[in-house]
Amino acid sequence: MADEVLSQSEIDALLSALSSGEMDANQLKQEEQDRKVRVYDFKRALRFSKDQIRSISRINENYSRLLTTYFSAQLRTYVHISVASVDQIPYEEFIRSIPAMTVLNIFSMSPLKGRIIFEINPNIAYAMLDRILGGRGTSLNKIDNLTEIESTIMTNLFERSLDNLREAWSSVEDIDPVLEEFEVNPQFLQLVSPNETVVVVSLNTTIGESTGMINICIPHVVLEPIMPRLSVHYWMQTETQKERQPEEYKSLSENLKTTKLDLNVLLGKTKITVNDFLNLSKGDVLHLDQSIHEPLVLASADEALFKVQPGHRKNKVAVQILEEIKKEAPNDE
Repeated sequence: MADEVLSQSEIDALLSALSSGEMDANQLKQEEQDRKVRVYDFKRALRFSKDQIRSISRINENYSRLLTTYFSAQLRTYVHISVASVDQIPYEEFIRSIPAMTVLNIFSMSPLKGRIIFEINPNIAYAMLDRILGGRGTSLNKIDNLTEIESTIMTNLFERSLDNLREAWSSVEDIDPVLEEFEVNPQFLQLVSPNETVVVVSLNTTIGESTGMINICIPHVVLEPIMPRLSVHYWMQTETQKERQPEEYKSLSENLKTTKLDLNVLLGKTKITVNDFLNLSKGDVLHLDQSIHEPLVLASADEALFKVQPGHRKNKVAVQILEEIKKEAPNDE
């Protein structure tokens, strides 16, 4: 808790009260001790630090960008997905917060233990179905028991997105996600105990003209083995210790040697009027500013590299390199 800053008038009033005996110093000490006691709800145990929550948020920001690209390609319409919030709450509270009938995908995260839940708001789910079936992406804003065809479509759509989930978490753990169950009633799900702490990542989702939420519920038991890696210190340490192996340097060098490079040789420049340009015809001669006694310049990407002289080689126009053009070091002021 941040210390409260008193104004000068409040300080003067406090000193006056102490000197006059209206306020007891021992009473102030007791009040200060009482402030250190705060209420703690064991049903809402905070199992994740703020640093770990920020790391989970960064992972899912990357995941939301990957999902945006994936759904845009699959649905062929405007899609935008972004992280709205990342909170840790009891599992029971998460179940109560979602609609009674919704679309639920349950994924395993091998080699991590436990499973995670993807809850797709009905408004978004039906927009996806309508778009895949050839519609304009209009939402019906209702969920009944989905038909077998509709369930299969939704299952296939999210199964094909597992590569994005795998890529998003690759910086922390190499996972092999598998879609295990598809459900529409959250009351049938009992992944963990009601008081178990879960991280709920809420994604703002727009598909065409329909908007809604995609919620990702990750129980603490899933993330527990990799908790030490969900910290900025671990990520920075990993990046610092990451060094290229000799075989990587060799592979990069070999690939660079086979890279094609466009080279240009400028024969010279000249200026003419627009009228002369419009009246050019076969046989006309243009006078260039380049002397035949001076070397030409060989350049790549507009950067002068060598001085060369023109000639022929095996019945083809060619140039011979005379010298390298040295670059002048910039003056540090």
